[in-house]
Amino acid sequence: MNAEIITIGDEILIGQIVDTNSQWIGKQLNKIGVSVYQITSIQDDKQHILNALKEAQDRVGIVILTGGLGPTKDDITKKTIAEFFHDTEHIEYPQVVTHIQGLFKKINHPFKEIQRTQAKLPSKATLLMNNFGTAPGMWFYENKTVFVSLPGVPYEMKGLVSNEVLPRIQKQFKLPFIIHKTIMTYGQGESTIAERIEDFENKLPAFIKLAYLPSFGRVRLRLSAKGDNKKVLEKELDEKVNELYQLIPEIITGLDDDASLEKRVGDLLKMRNKTIATAESLTGGKIASTLVSIAGASAYFKGSFITYCAETKINLLDVSQETIKKHTVVSKEVALEMARGAKQKLQTNYAIAVTGNAGPTSDNNDKSLGLVYIAFISDEKECVQEFNFGQPREKVINRTVSKSLEILQKEIL
Repeated sequence: MNAEIITIGDEILIGQIVDTNSQWIGKQLNKIGVSVYQITSIQDDKQHILNALKEAQDRVGIVILTGGLGPTKDDITKKTIAEFFHDTEHIEYPQVVTHIQGLFKKINHPFKEIQRTQAKLPSKATLLMNNFGTAPGMWFYENKTVFVSLPGVPYEMKGLVSNEVLPRIQKQFKLPFIIHKTIMTYGQGESTIAERIEDFENKLPAFIKLAYLPSFGRVRLRLSAKGDNKKVLEKELDEKVNELYQLIPEIITGLDDDASLEKRVGDLLKMRNKTIATAESLTGGKIASTLVSIAGASAYFKGSFITYCAETKINLLDVSQETIKKHTVVSKEVALEMARGAKQKLQTNYAIAVTGNAGPTSDNNDKSLGLVYIAFISDEKECVQEFNFGQPREKVINRTVSKSLEILQKEIL
């Protein structure tokens, strides 16, 4: 079964917001055996929406729309869908009115009649109760195609997908199993890996596909199997994963269990009951920000020092003036002293520190642009690694963050 996701909103097309809804919906659909055939972003325009619905209906069996369900004049999705289904009758749902009134009462906001329009749905729609907001979702089934319209607010959309949409899809259709295994690698590029495993890839059965997913400093190899027998798919995938471990053992860091690198680092720290601090120069706190993006990070993350200039390195981390004078701020010696200072001042088990030239200028030192030093310190070990991540500036910063997390994972393990 294939699906298409349609996001509605000028704010997406002009870059005012990032469409994270489609990414999340696609992942949830895939888990239940639905393949996303296409993702489309369109304007808040009636004819544009009508065209998108017609084209999607000709392509897929499930169409999911997000956005444009508010009470104001620029929210035209509901009216346009009613026109698409030639549905001129609307039904008001008292339970939705009561729910909206309750939400407004909680925030001491008066209920206005304009909000009542959100409780009126086309007669062909099945109500999907939105427990987290004012705009209910809608479910239509016509010409063997399911159409679902959802609010664009992410937490409202997620609640409706989890509680209403996915269970209904599973009940409506007989779905295959789609299983993924993702192998994490680092140290070699996509083309080099492809050459090494060319024979392996050529011999894959038709129901297993291999995808290369490169990112800063690493490549994920995703094996995907699709079929009706879950046990057979799992057995075949396990065998293929084992083959890859035999072919490229030195660059595999493990399996990606759908968790981010920062979550895996956090899980390792919690499991070992260890703590960490960071000291950052060129990344300006981005490593710390990434670590604390995981719920529960306070159990292992003690704090960070953002020492962007030489003075703060000296004053906050006790980096020696002589070390800076002799080696410059972009050096392995300074990186190590930064890590030592962070670990000592916050009394942690681990510390990681970064210094480098992100560009576009070299900030009064003679080191090349893109040069980065990453220092790691534990209770038992000190090490520092040198990298050159090239340019532009954003690439250097992002690769530094990614590589720091990789080093953390490797050293903690």
